[in-house]
Amino acid sequence: MALEAAGGPPEETLSLWKREQARLKAHVVDRDTEAWQRDPAFSGLQRVGGVDVSFVKGDSVRACASLVVLSFPELEVTWEDAELEVVYEESRMVSLTAPYVSGFLAFREVPFLLELVQQLREKEPGLMPQVLLVDGNGVLHHRGFGVACHLGVLTDLPCVGVAKKLLQVDGLENNALHKEKVPQPPGPPPPKTCLELPPTLFLPHLPLHLPPLGPHVGTESETLAMEGAVDTPSCFTGWQILRAETASLIPPSSQIRLLQTRGDSFPLLGDSGTVLGMALRSHDRSTRPLYISVGHRMSLEAAVRLTCCCCRFRIPEPVRQADISSREHIRKSLGLPGPPTLRSPKAQRPVACPKRDSGESSALC
Repeated sequence: MALEAAGGPPEETLSLWKREQARLKAHVVDRDTEAWQRDPAFSGLQRVGGVDVSFVKGDSVRACASLVVLSFPELEVTWEDAELEVVYEESRMVSLTAPYVSGFLAFREVPFLLELVQQLREKEPGLMPQVLLVDGNGVLHHRGFGVACHLGVLTDLPCVGVAKKLLQVDGLENNALHKEKVPQPPGPPPPKTCLELPPTLFLPHLPLHLPPLGPHVGTESETLAMEGAVDTPSCFTGWQILRAETASLIPPSSQIRLLQTRGDSFPLLGDSGTVLGMALRSHDRSTRPLYISVGHRMSLEAAVRLTCCCCRFRIPEPVRQADISSREHIRKSLGLPGPPTLRSPKAQRPVACPKRDSGESSALC
């Protein structure tokens, strides 16, 4: 077989994986299930987790899986003698047994990430994250079931897919427009918190309501909001979101170039008419968008808000810290030369979301 000749799994394995994806996909919940997800300030959210799998350079088998949990809303860390401590952090070297096949990344990585989550649940249940940010896609996937969905269903945790590149699926094209750098605004970024996003520039007359994902019909509150029977939550004020209803009328080149400042986003509308995710400019000084999609037990709107709120830089902090943890663990485990991977010294560490009882705003949240 061609796959076997190329070193890939046999057709029987791929068929088995497809059936498993279809079975688990039936359990995906694409709406908010927790009260904190619907709260404008995410009140009640205290712990946000990030996972990462980093590979040993030049080795397709050895890798390191990491789980990091940060406190929220501060994304707070404790500095002692220039060392960064997180709420919880665990990394382990692993040997990958499944080859990489596009669309089946979960079967290569999720077993190790699942073990880390289960270990935390058994050892320190009080430190379990209330949501996981995953470096990968959720429903933005060939079969609507990416790694963030897979991990979310198996752990039964709210999960968000955060991808750095656009997956070409359902007519979405990862063309030059999505590879070019987005122009940076001149001068320093204006101070704003995660709930103080820029003034609305695009389609302000439309309600903040995304079309349902897949079979989800929408909750009663969502229906009322769309019909204008209830006010749009104050946390949505100022979001520059291109409505899915009009996205098809705006050329992709215009959409990608309209991501001018932090919080700007537009829906990724597939040829099927389904909104698969959102392209998000996560930071004023970032030069490329992130691609956010639903993983499990969280709406797309809440997933985009949370991701933006977790970004001190382009990559949300839980995922960024998990990546740092993985790379540092590889360096130590293999005895590789080089200084430790630095996690921004305290004097330069950006302030994250302000405490809820504080009137101070943050420049980078």
